[in-house]
Amino acid sequence: LFLASQDPKKDIQLYINSPGGSVTAGMAIYDTMQYVKCPISTVCVGMAASMGATLLAAGEKGKRFALPNSQILLHQVAGGVTGEAIEIEITAKQIIKIKEKLNKILAKHTGQLLDKVEKDTDRDFYLDAQEAKEYGIIDEVIKTKE
Repeated sequence: LFLASQDPKKDIQLYINSPGGSVTAGMAIYDTMQYVKCPISTVCVGMAASMGATLLAAGEKGKRFALPNSQILLHQVAGGVTGEAIEIEITAKQIIKIKEKLNKILAKHTGQLLDKVEKDTDRDFYLDAQEAKEYGIIDEVIKTKE
């Protein structure tokens, strides 16, 4: 938000090297990316797993990149709960809601059909940089020096 307030026309570079993590924290970043008016360029340096892959895909079309040896991992939301049966049921319903929301976000930003994203995220789905480009997660693989 600070960078956007400094120069709303200047690109913001978001470098991602993430094993994933908290969906709520990731969704806060995603919402901020969608809110700011300046273009957000995303660059995978190493790994963009889980929520990190969603953020990578959510960059400005034409400005999503990955280094050649980057790894991208798509999969479904994980969570756990203990307690009374009703608490487990409530949490399970919430996890399914979040999974559906994340699949829709990935479909929107990659151009893939929702059915395909649902199938691909059912289990761990690893992509290298070129495969991520073909899938629509990134737009270009960064070329290395000759």
